[in-house]
Amino acid sequence: MAVSSWSPDKKYSDKERWVCVYPAYINSKKTIFEGRRLPKTKCVENPTYQEIRDVLDSAGFKVGVENKLYPRETNKDELIYKGRIRFQLKKDDGSPVSIKFPTRKSVLVYLCEMIPKLKSRTQKQSVGDQSHSMQGGGKKGKGKKGKR
Repeated sequence: MAVSSWSPDKKYSDKERWVCVYPAYINSKKTIFEGRRLPKTKCVENPTYQEIRDVLDSAGFKVGVENKLYPRETNKDELIYKGRIRFQLKKDDGSPVSIKFPTRKSVLVYLCEMIPKLKSRTQKQSVGDQSHSMQGGGKKGKGKKGKR
């Protein structure tokens, strides 16, 4: 998706006028200086552009993904931080595409609420919980207590 320079003549439906979201905007591991846009308590740990795209797509937005890196990103080689998502927030008349999302911030808050509920996130957590319980159960009683 090639994007030309911004012009006030562009309509809201033109991709050049769509709102940009980088994963760093809602990453709880980032500081405000590193680009986080919401309070840490509301943010998600290491969101990916695929997760953001999926949530916006299911919310009914027109979505586009660009192979861009957030300018403030220090880990230039990490694939997890790549990706910029663009979505249409407003119709050509200036009214919101969705009444539930009048502003960019409302969309960011929604992303933070929905990403932890994605199947990819819930399955990773349940697999992680099972491996921890299995490891924890095997370690009991194998300490070096009493062999002094």
